[in-house]
Amino acid sequence: MSHPRALLPGPVLLLAALLAACAGSAHPELQAWMSQQKSQATAAALPSLVPSSLPPPMPAQAALLDPFSPERLGQASKAAPARSLRARAGLLPEPGRRKEPLEAWPLAVMALVGTVAEPGQALALVRVDKLLYQVRPGQYLGPDFGRVVRISESAVTLRELVQDGSGAWVERTAILHLQETAK
Repeated sequence: MSHPRALLPGPVLLLAALLAACAGSAHPELQAWMSQQKSQATAAALPSLVPSSLPPPMPAQAALLDPFSPERLGQASKAAPARSLRARAGLLPEPGRRKEPLEAWPLAVMALVGTVAEPGQALALVRVDKLLYQVRPGQYLGPDFGRVVRISESAVTLRELVQDGSGAWVERTAILHLQETAK
């Protein structure tokens, strides 16, 4: 029974002999062409670019304040007293409410493709990811707790709850407009 290591020196010696034969026979025309190419090659220097020496712009004194400082947060709350009053009045998202399917999608990927007037209530048709959904007033859309407050012939109006810079919940209005389709 032969051992695999006993066969190893034969192929290795044959490979070494072939490589030695190739190395010994130099091709004179190849060597001549290589030396000619080396002599003709020139390196072109790239033009040096001098950087402009403009002084860095200095921010205004108000921009130097830390965005999380009490002064900056105080300015934000003074700018919107009505919003902070509504936030103190208990404007919060409903934590125990079950999420609806369209709350998983941002409003930017939703398209209002039509409305249907049912007796006593309007119905909107919203397309998301090639699927069509029926939306009624009171349903929720989008990740910002957007509740449908009105459906017209050309738009769906939402009232969203978002947090402002001080962490208070405030209302904002978002509108999903009817998408025109080319025929």
